[in-house]
Amino acid sequence: MLVRGRSAPLINPSVEARRAKGGRFDGRSGRRWIRAAIAIVFCTGCASGPPAPVDIGAARHLAPGTAATVEGFVTVPPGLFASFTGDQGFAIEDETAGIYVALSGSVSAPFGQGVRVMGRTSEIGKLVTLSTQPDLVAPMLRQRAVEPAAVHTGAIGPATEGRLVKIRGAITRPIGDDRPYGYKIAVDDGSGVTQVFVPVSTGIDPLADPTLRAGQRVTVVGLSGRYEETYEVIPRFPRDLAVDP
Repeated sequence: MLVRGRSAPLINPSVEARRAKGGRFDGRSGRRWIRAAIAIVFCTGCASGPPAPVDIGAARHLAPGTAATVEGFVTVPPGLFASFTGDQGFAIEDETAGIYVALSGSVSAPFGQGVRVMGRTSEIGKLVTLSTQPDLVAPMLRQRAVEPAAVHTGAIGPATEGRLVKIRGAITRPIGDDRPYGYKIAVDDGSGVTQVFVPVSTGIDPLADPTLRAGQRVTVVGLSGRYEETYEVIPRFPRDLAVDP
């Protein structure tokens, strides 16, 4: 398991209080994390100009709080995961990896749009992110619709985190109601169970579909994410959660 050290992480004090008391942290209250004021300082007036972009794969391994510039194509449009992250962020991917961009405001970044982002590495519930602000997100002329990588349910983990993935398998138990944050669906293709977390903010309501029950086979496309110690797949649109014939 990949472990990253944290210095001055962005965390919800109520979450830490629960941890200090030794209580089991199984709700989504930590998703309402307190947005700390992050001073992102770039030397735009220097002769060398703005920082050169690095691969997203390299940025993911930087220490928390490190300034980085990355370029990638939007895989999750802004605001879809608001009930999960508490912000209006989005996700991008390049040839090396993907990452969630935690955003203090809102921007226009449709699916497939190429963007350059300047920010600082951070975490939301142990999900590796790049924290920034709207004026540090710039569109590029390039566009590309990123195709999801087909992954076994048992392989969802550190190696896939941040990427757009596709899993197929059977629902193993009744859908968990974790509102106001979202819903939990356990899916297994025989390689191991993974959690599908459906944020309320996506507008998807699995409980409204009577076909989504234990034993039903489904295909799920979404961001390979993480919340605390649980790796999960997070769909974006209703079409991302499909019942197999």
